[in-house]
Amino acid sequence: MATTMEASDAGTESKKKHLGIPEAVFVEDVEAFMQQPGNDTADSVLRKLDEQYQKYKYMELNLVQKKLRLKNQIPQIKQTLEILRHMQKKKETTEPMETYFMLADNLQVKASVPPTEQVCLWLGANVMLEYDINDAQSLLDKNLNTASRNLESVEDDLDFLRDQFTTTEVDMARVYNWDVKRRRRDGLSKLSEKS
Repeated sequence: MATTMEASDAGTESKKKHLGIPEAVFVEDVEAFMQQPGNDTADSVLRKLDEQYQKYKYMELNLVQKKLRLKNQIPQIKQTLEILRHMQKKKETTEPMETYFMLADNLQVKASVPPTEQVCLWLGANVMLEYDINDAQSLLDKNLNTASRNLESVEDDLDFLRDQFTTTEVDMARVYNWDVKRRRRDGLSKLSEKS
């Protein structure tokens, strides 16, 4: 009884893990599958499978874009955290920090930044907020952990999606081959009737 319960929990966890991505069902017995209601012809079944395949392609495109966005975001957060740590070290001294900041793509300006307790962080959507250095560091640490977890989740979803591609492609090939054999068999039976 415990084994059944553990197996169902594992199945539920897998579904929650890849929420939003429907699982492709492997067609073991094509003959029985084609007898099910709604599977009128091989062409209609192949259209449904192709439609499902295209949905997977669309999901893959979105996940790849999300992965790229996260892969760009993580180094930026790390760099900002490094700058904050450097600012905390400089805060203990009274001398200003010399740095360069970018005004435009190819234009940088040298600046002298006095030791400070406050920093401003871009939050996105043209929003900037002022934080205490410690608060900013804890916020960025939290954002880095979240981004890393999200990247891991996206990579898992992409792996799961690749499995769904393979299953759908195999199903399409099996239904197509079944239809070819059926047509050949029907063609041979019609020829034998005419003879």
